[in-house]
Amino acid sequence: MHCSNVPCSNLSFAQDGVVLGADTRATGGSTVCDKNCEKIHYLAPNIYCCGAGTAADTEKTTDMISGQLYLHRMGTGRQSRVGTARKMLSETLFRYQGAVSAALVLGGVDLNGPHIHTVYPHGSTDCLPYATMGSGSLAAMSVFEARYKDDMTKEEAKILVRDAIRAGIFNDLGSGGNVDLTVLEKGQPAEVLRNYEALDEAPKRLAINFDPGTTAVLRTVVDVFDGDAAPDISEGMDI
Repeated sequence: MHCSNVPCSNLSFAQDGVVLGADTRATGGSTVCDKNCEKIHYLAPNIYCCGAGTAADTEKTTDMISGQLYLHRMGTGRQSRVGTARKMLSETLFRYQGAVSAALVLGGVDLNGPHIHTVYPHGSTDCLPYATMGSGSLAAMSVFEARYKDDMTKEEAKILVRDAIRAGIFNDLGSGGNVDLTVLEKGQPAEVLRNYEALDEAPKRLAINFDPGTTAVLRTVVDVFDGDAAPDISEGMDI
């Protein structure tokens, strides 16, 4: 099953914060396996990570690093650093030389401020003011490049990330479902906005009623079924 992440979009804003966003469609080949999966993964109270690639790989990788960060916090008695999470993810993925299909966008806020990193399946990383990954990332990036600015407020950043996710959902067949957001601010608990915008609702059916006789009956044929004449097909069936 693949998490065809719209973009796993991350965006920093002026008030010492980061907004993360993702779509919710998971696919297996051309089949939509899950319309409302979670692609924004918890790593630490101040660090979350969006994942594109193979769903099992992104889940397991982020779970492993989340546990390592917890032990690190217990051992040091201090808040987890975003750079520590990036290093752990990078070394874990590099060890498998790209065989673990986890393309990650890491976002968090620590004592040094907001941070956004991309972590590729083979372990290389980038540090950027905004980032997208996944099958819908090009559509999402076009929205960021057109509208991003350095001094955005939290609400402006949330709207921009939402619109970037929508661009991926509506322009990429591997992306779809709803829009999830997570907002991380310095000194504030994480704001997890699950299904921030629902886009995958079933279409409403029109109530159309036709009066009897609207369509004329031209001919009526009744076939009588004779049960005794039915062939025996119980042998040789594949189940």
